[in-house]
Amino acid sequence: MNIVLLTHPAWLVSYSMPRFADMLVSGLRQRGHTVQTWAPAEHLRANTKGGKLAKWAGYADQYLLFPRWVRRAIERQPADTLFVFADQALGPWVPLVGQRPHVVHCHDLLALRSALGMTPEHHTHLPGRIYQRYIRRGFRQARHFISVSDSTRQDMVGLGGVRPLTNEVVYNGLSHPFAPMSRPSAQAQLARAGLPVAEQGMLLHVGGNQWYKNPIGVVRLYAAYAQHSDRPLPLWMITPPPDPSLRQALARVPPRGEVLFFENLDNDTLQAAYSLARALLFPSLAEGFGWPLVEAQACGCPVLTTDAAPMNEVAGPEACLVPRPSATGDSGKWARLAAQRLQQLLDTPPRAQQLRREACIAWTARFNGNLAIDAYERIYRRVIELEAEQAHPGTAHAVRRQ
Repeated sequence: MNIVLLTHPAWLVSYSMPRFADMLVSGLRQRGHTVQTWAPAEHLRANTKGGKLAKWAGYADQYLLFPRWVRRAIERQPADTLFVFADQALGPWVPLVGQRPHVVHCHDLLALRSALGMTPEHHTHLPGRIYQRYIRRGFRQARHFISVSDSTRQDMVGLGGVRPLTNEVVYNGLSHPFAPMSRPSAQAQLARAGLPVAEQGMLLHVGGNQWYKNPIGVVRLYAAYAQHSDRPLPLWMITPPPDPSLRQALARVPPRGEVLFFENLDNDTLQAAYSLARALLFPSLAEGFGWPLVEAQACGCPVLTTDAAPMNEVAGPEACLVPRPSATGDSGKWARLAAQRLQQLLDTPPRAQQLRREACIAWTARFNGNLAIDAYERIYRRVIELEAEQAHPGTAHAVRRQ
């Protein structure tokens, strides 16, 4: 197959999107497919030197200059080229491919949900609401979709308003071979990275400071846990430094508790942290998928997460589930309940801990990167067949024989 992958511009800071795009490119090329990557280049934005106009210059590069380039480049591609959009947020570019074969990968509609006034925890201002509707108007014109979870697929229909010819679910595949590390190896890796070596282990949270990651809830949960523990484990927050609202929550952590912040860990160091952690705290308000849930369990680390889709869908049967924080209406009550569940998890007898560890590792086998690429390859081929059949009725069997 000849594939053109359209991705976000390099200047947009993201943890998951570049990893997803890299996984697609490397996996498909290893299977012998030709893959080109198209993304907006810095033209106007390069002249702003990061000043106040950088944001708007970036929009101009993405939605004015890049489409002009794409229209010319499309004409040079073979008729059976498949255009793959790495994210539904690239919706404004979908109309550029017209009737050419295409697929849109869908990760989450959290921004659109907020723009529609459906998330009381987060308010989107007018420019953001207009921008999200602009994105939705674009991806609604697509005919083929792949979602990372059943929850996202349902949102694409219910909130996105798509009426696709195909709409399948393929779980994300791990972009790094996460697996348990021995304690000495993990401790040595942390030492090389300049991180403290927690002999007794630690609690871990991996995410950004986005509202839906619920970092304040994580700290409140930890504070409630530390309040009733004589020797609480330290909490490692693998996130950006705390903002003012998070610092307020940190002020309520008892003196015997310890919260440490680290960011920009490479995969090997993150794997070591997962391998030593006693539990991953991931009580998100919402997710599209939730990479850390799978990464942690692949390393044998149990997870505590929210009993709501897609977190409970992705985390599976061995996860320790807690209610969605806003469902109780009392953040203190929720934190105490979640802390009790955490303590029960930590107090599990050693034999049961080992069985849970083995079950977590077994669960994550379904998130193998090769399985994901196999599924994408199958869907891509099917899309090309369907598009060829619609363009030239009666030719589908000939296409399948190639």
